Formats: sequence, structure tokens, C-alpha cells
Amino acid sequence: MRIGLRNIPFVRSVTKISLGLCLALLPTVSSQALASDLTDPAGERLFFLCTKCHEVGEGARHKVGPHLDGIIGRIAGSIDGFNYSMAMRAAGESGLKWTRETLDSYLAKPSDFVPGNRMSFRGMSDAKNRSTLIEWLAAVSASAPGKPGSEPAAASGAPPASFADIVLAMEGDPDYGEYLAGECVTCHQASGHADGIPSIVGLPRAYFVRALFEYKTNVRSNEVMKLRVSNLANEEIAALAAYFSGLEPQ
Repeated sequence: MRIGLRNIPFVRSVTKISLGLCLALLPTVSSQALASDLTDPAGERLFFLCTKCHEVGEGARHKVGPHLDGIIGRIAGSIDGFNYSMAMRAAGESGLKWTRETLDSYLAKPSDFVPGNRMSFRGMSDAKNRSTLIEWLAAVSASAPGKPGSEPAAASGAPPASFADIVLAMEGDPDYGEYLAGECVTCHQASGHADGIPSIVGLPRAYFVRALFEYKTNVRSNEVMKLRVSNLANEEIAALAAYFSGLEPQ
């Protein structure tokens, strides 16, 4: 004689308890999944590719590229305090808005989607990776940004916290910076285009100064840049920052 397990009282009780626990846990699992959008390790790892040029999240500031807070729904080339390329400004004026779909097309190959823009990233070919990165950005970028383009405390009279702050407190001479820029434009295009080498035209002054000091102190490891900046005096760094930050990308 065959006995079905469901006919045994103990098994029936355990089954009911297990089903009840599963139903009770469903809302909790759903909430955790929703919260994980903000801390998705895969999305955060993919964004590491972007961190040399972009910041995102509370207090984000412009670097080589604009901050990415509020990116979903933003008109291209529209954030104050960042010197966009003429191509990106024209795209925004023509109605380009950053949605999940347009970001996906742009990240696949930026130079094709907005020809003439100065983003040096060659593209992300994997559609799944693009989707993961975009969803992570959409979640994280909802934070309120800081004040892009604002100067560090040293520029407002507070005691300098580093050598970079000492230079930022100086008023650089852009004419002298133009004289010194000859070596820079042998690699970085004077037009602001970025064909594999990041553009420094229109770079925020504070970011420019801190980047040069990071090369001088081996925080950044590019040997060519280290050689170029190793003998620069503070006045020369201030002058170069004043010159390049004042240029408009072509």
C-alpha cells in the first residue's frame, strides 16, 4: 500500500509552516532587492572605468568630465560650470536628452553617437554591462550634487591643507600659462578633442591643480606626466591651470 506524504499530519503541518514563512519573507526580499540597486557591486565596479573623469553621488563635482548627478532626464551639454565641446552643446540644443536608451547608445560608442565630442572613452560593447551601469547610475545619481566649480576652502582665506591648496590660493597668470603650454599640447590637443588622450581644455582649475600634484607625488603613475610636471614650480602650475581652465573647447 502506497502512502502519500501529504496524508501524514506532521508533513502537512510542516508544509503549511514553510509556505507561510515563504509568503511572509516575500516583501522583505523585494525591499532588499530594491535597495540593492544603490549598492549593486557590478554597477559600482563598472563605474570604476568612469571615475578618472566623472563623479556621482552627494557632493559630486566636475572633473575631466561633468558630474553625473541627475543624469537621467538631463539635457546634453547643459550643466553650468563645465566647458562642454561644441558638439555636445549642439546636441543638447537639438534636443538630445539623457535617457536610459540614449545613454545606452552613447556608451556603446561615444564618438559615433555624438561625433566631435571630447570624451576619450572608446565605448562599452557589452549590452548587459551597459544596462547594469545605467541602472546603477540612475539609482546613485538621484543624490543632490555639490556646487560644481566652487573653489576649495583655501581660496576663500582658510588655512591651506596641502600644497595643491597653496597653489589654488594663488592667482595664476593665463598669459604665462599659454607660454608654458607648448609641451602640454604636444599630447593634449589644443582644440579640446580627445583621441585616446584626455582633453585638458576647459578643465576645472581645482581639478587641474590637484591632478598635477598627484603626478608629482606618485599618486598617479603615468611616467610621461610625472616627467613633465616634476620640475614645475607652484607659479607655473597656477599659470597653466588659469590658462587651460579659461579655454573653450572647439
